[in-house]
Amino acid sequence: MSETPRSARLPPDSLDARMTQRATDVLSRRAGHGGLGRVLPFIGPAVIASIAYMDPGNFATNIQGGAEYGYALLWVILAANLMAMLIQNLSAKLGIATGQNLPQVIGRRWPRPVVWFYWVQAEIVAMATDLAEFIGAAIAIHLLTGLPLIWGAAITGVITFWLLTLQGRGFRPLELVIGAFVLVIGVAYLTQFVLARPDLAALGAGFVPSFQGTGSVYLAVGIIGATVMPHVIYLHSALTQGRVPTGSDEEKRRLARLNRVDVIAAMGFAGLINMSMLAVAAATFYGKNVQNAGDLETAYQTLTPLLGPAAAVAFAVALLASGLSSSAVGTMAGQVIMQGFVGFSIPLWLRRTLTMLPAFVVILLGLDPTATLVLSQVILSFGVPFALVPLLLFTARRDVMGTLVSRPLVTGLGWLFASVIIGLNLYLLWGTFTGN
Repeated sequence: MSETPRSARLPPDSLDARMTQRATDVLSRRAGHGGLGRVLPFIGPAVIASIAYMDPGNFATNIQGGAEYGYALLWVILAANLMAMLIQNLSAKLGIATGQNLPQVIGRRWPRPVVWFYWVQAEIVAMATDLAEFIGAAIAIHLLTGLPLIWGAAITGVITFWLLTLQGRGFRPLELVIGAFVLVIGVAYLTQFVLARPDLAALGAGFVPSFQGTGSVYLAVGIIGATVMPHVIYLHSALTQGRVPTGSDEEKRRLARLNRVDVIAAMGFAGLINMSMLAVAAATFYGKNVQNAGDLETAYQTLTPLLGPAAAVAFAVALLASGLSSSAVGTMAGQVIMQGFVGFSIPLWLRRTLTMLPAFVVILLGLDPTATLVLSQVILSFGVPFALVPLLLFTARRDVMGTLVSRPLVTGLGWLFASVIIGLNLYLLWGTFTGN
């Protein structure tokens, strides 16, 4: 049984309905002038997806990279961001072309035992990712208020519950709130960037590919290997499926081009924030023998004597915005994974409750929060191939994608990027478990 498109169920006077109608009008015009007004109705899905590239796990990795190797690994973040742009664009295009999300495409085309395996591993990866994001927000509340970590977790739970209620009002209100969080992260890191006053010449040199010993190679592996988030590949295809009705192949092609603008803008902004994280850490910590700079609490405490309280507060505010928004996005992704793979769902409040329980267990047991973040990234690495491989297989098939089938060059680049990411994740896992 086919599902009623979301746009058909929207109240006629709702913001979503107006934006959908405006987007449909843009697509139906044979030609039109450019400008922000033409693109605005299509901005949103990639903004939600981009928050996964600015989650608390990225904070720890980027800060450690800048503290240990200065600006030398900026080029790695740039390369990782370009890979992310291509992969998220393919996910968005799959939703437009098929009217289905990636879990649904897998669930309807692959054998049932394989689909159930995919569901189980995707749920584990989504919960591990949410654990890192939830704990990151709790740490930020602890840093800003001095409240015990357990109370920070409780406040995080309340706020993320509220964020998820916005999903019931349509796609636009949640996109606007997530976009506001992204803007907060950007302003916070712009503030830190100005206060840190990085060496612009050294910053520019950081985009020239180079390494500084085997330690920098391993850290580069961590940066690239943890860049592509499996749960957000699944989610992005869900955010574009049926968002704007398309009645012809030409409209699908036009919609795909406009969504590409969304991906480039959102992922580009996420990349700039990640580069700013590393640059601020390089300007602040590099050469100053700061121990455990990758630890979020240590980074916060060290910023105050080095750059002043404003920089420390900006760091904690950015971490809070990152943790809250990425945790809500992770819960949304979990719902898409369950519905797509096995065809049933649970209320969002129940999923939110279940996925935040591990964070409370970690805090109550007194485990190291930053170490838990690292462990969650290791678990996440296992799920990368399971999202990337089917995405590349399906987007290269004309019987699935129709007019939006990927060109051989795009597919080739996708497989190249996937090979690099999967290979680096395997190397990262091997190093983690062997201690090498």
